[in-house]
Amino acid sequence: MSAHRHVQAPATTPEDDADLARWDDDGAPPAQPRSSPAAWLRVGAELGDRLVALSGRQDLLVTCRPGTRSGAPAAYFPTLGEVEFDAGLFAPLQPHEIHPRIVGDEERYPAAWGVFVHEAAHAAHSVWTAPAGANPRVVEAALLLEESRVEGAHLTRRPTDRTYLRTSARTLVMPDIAHPTLQGIEHAAAVAALILGRRDVGILDAGETRAVADLCEKVLGADLLATLTSIWIAAHQCGDHDATTMLAHAQEWCDALDTAAPALPVPENLTDLLSGAVRVVMDSTAATDAADLAAQAAAANAMAARSKAQAQDRAQRAGQRRKAAATAKSVFNPRGTTVAPDGTPAPRNNPVTGTRRPTAAEQSAAARLSRALRAAAYRERTEERTTSPTPPGRLNMRAALARDAQRAAGSVPTAEPFTHTRRRNSPTPPLRVGIAVDVSGSMRAACAPVASAAWIVARAAALTDPDSRTATIAYDRHLTALTRPSHRAPERVTTFDATGGHHNLGDAIDALDHGLELSRPGAGRLLVIVTDAHYGSDETAQAVTRVKQLTTAGCAVLQLTLTAESRHLPGTTLLHLPRPSSAPAAIATAATDAIRRTR
Repeated sequence: MSAHRHVQAPATTPEDDADLARWDDDGAPPAQPRSSPAAWLRVGAELGDRLVALSGRQDLLVTCRPGTRSGAPAAYFPTLGEVEFDAGLFAPLQPHEIHPRIVGDEERYPAAWGVFVHEAAHAAHSVWTAPAGANPRVVEAALLLEESRVEGAHLTRRPTDRTYLRTSARTLVMPDIAHPTLQGIEHAAAVAALILGRRDVGILDAGETRAVADLCEKVLGADLLATLTSIWIAAHQCGDHDATTMLAHAQEWCDALDTAAPALPVPENLTDLLSGAVRVVMDSTAATDAADLAAQAAAANAMAARSKAQAQDRAQRAGQRRKAAATAKSVFNPRGTTVAPDGTPAPRNNPVTGTRRPTAAEQSAAARLSRALRAAAYRERTEERTTSPTPPGRLNMRAALARDAQRAAGSVPTAEPFTHTRRRNSPTPPLRVGIAVDVSGSMRAACAPVASAAWIVARAAALTDPDSRTATIAYDRHLTALTRPSHRAPERVTTFDATGGHHNLGDAIDALDHGLELSRPGAGRLLVIVTDAHYGSDETAQAVTRVKQLTTAGCAVLQLTLTAESRHLPGTTLLHLPRPSSAPAAIATAATDAIRRTR
C-alpha cells in the first residue's frame, strides 16, 4: 500500500522524545514545540485561509515547514485539526515569493498546490474513524481505498481542481511506488488502487493509465483485477462518515488478495516493473497537462489578440467618427465656402457658379417624386389577434360550444371563445439621400442634370416627411456643399461647373454619412455617387472602405456613370446613363426603392 499515510494519528518526533527524556532526567522546563522557520509562518497562515474554501471547514490549522513529522510531503491530522505541509514542495520559490492568499498565485507552483488540494480533500471527506481494536491490515486497506475516494468526492464539489489533483498524483504516488511497504501481489494491488482508482473517479484518463492497467492485469490476473476494481468503485460511493462500509470493503480487499495470492506467480523484479509502468503513466499525464496548458495559453493569447484588435478597431472607428464629424461641420458651413481636405477654407476652388429658379418641369418632377415617396413609405396597419376565455372580445360560437362540451364532460375547459383584435399603425420611415458628385474635369456633362436632381430630391423629401433630409456635395480635391441636411427645401437650384483635379470621395462620404446618419437604421438610406471613378489607388481604397461600411450598415449605394470608359467602384450598384438628362429620374427611382425596402 502507500508508503505514507496522508491521514495521520498524533505522533512525536525523535527530537520531541529527547526533550521529554531531558525533562525526566534533569528537571528542565517543559520543551516548547519546535516551530517552522519564521519565513514560512506566513505561507502556512495564508494556506490556512485558502483551506477554508477548499475543504469547507474553518477549524483547521496549516503548518508549513521544511520537512514534516510524518515524512510524507503533506499530511492531515484529524484529531489535531492540522494539515502539515513540506515547504520543499515550493522549490525553487522562496517564502517571500509565495502568496497563497492571492487567488491565482497557485498557478506558479501547481505541484505544491496539487498536494495541498489532496490534503484538503482528506480534510473534507476523511471523516470516518476506525473503531478501537480494528485489524491494522484492514485499516491500511481502507486508507488505501480512501486515497481515490476523497479525490473523487472533492472533484464533485470543485471540478476545476482536476488539473491540480492530476499534478498531485505525480508528486504523491511515485515515492510510494519506489519505496513500498508491501511486497508481491499486495504491492501490485496497491498500485492498481492508486492509479486505476484515480482513473475511475475521473482524475486520470483511461489512455494515460493503460501501462499500469496492462501490467496489473498480467500480474494479478483479469479476474482478481476485476474483483479489486469493483471493490474500489464501491468504496467511491461510500459516505464520508460510514466507517463500517469502508472497513467492509477493506475486508473484501484483503480476502480477495488472500484467496488469489497463492496461485499467482510474483515476478522477481515486480517493484521495478511497477515503477516503470507508473513512470509511463506520470509522463503521459505530464505531457497531456503540458499540451492542455499550451492550448490554454494559445487560446488566451488568441483572445488577447482578438481583444486588442477589437479595441484598436473601436479606437479607429471612434477616430474616424470624430474626423467625419469635423469634416461635416467644415463642409456644411453656413457661408457655403469650399474646404480643403484639412478643413480649412479654399474659396478659390469653389465650383459653384450661381443659383437659378427651378423650372416648371423640375417642380412637377419634385411633386411626382414626393407622391411616389409617400406611397413607398406607406405601411399597412398591423393586426394582432389574441384569444381569451372571458370578455372583452368577439364571441366565437364554435369555441363557445367546445368550451360547454368540455365543461359537460367534466374536463378542464381549454377553449377560449373570445377573440380580440388589436390594430397598430406602422410608422412611416423618413428618407436620407446623400449625393456626391465628382467635379473633376471629366465630369462636366453631369453638372446640369445633377444640379437639377439635387434640387428635385431635396424638394420631394421635404414635401414627403418633415424628418426626411438630403444633402449634396461636390468634390474634387476639395469639398463643397451644394445642398445641406436641412428640414427645409432649397428655394433655388445651385449650379456648378466641373473644373477640378484629383478626388476626395472618402471625405465626401464621411461628411454625408455624419450629416445624414446614413449608417443609422430606421430610415430609407441612399448614397448616390456620380463619377467615372478614374482615381488613384489610394483614392479608390479610401472610397471603397467607406462604401463597404455603409453597405454593411444597410445603406444602398448607387454609382451613376455617363461614359462607357467609367470604372466601377467595388461595393456599389453601377448604373450607366448614356443620356445625362436621365440622372434625376434614376436617382428618384433609387430613392423610392430605398424607402420601400425600409422595415
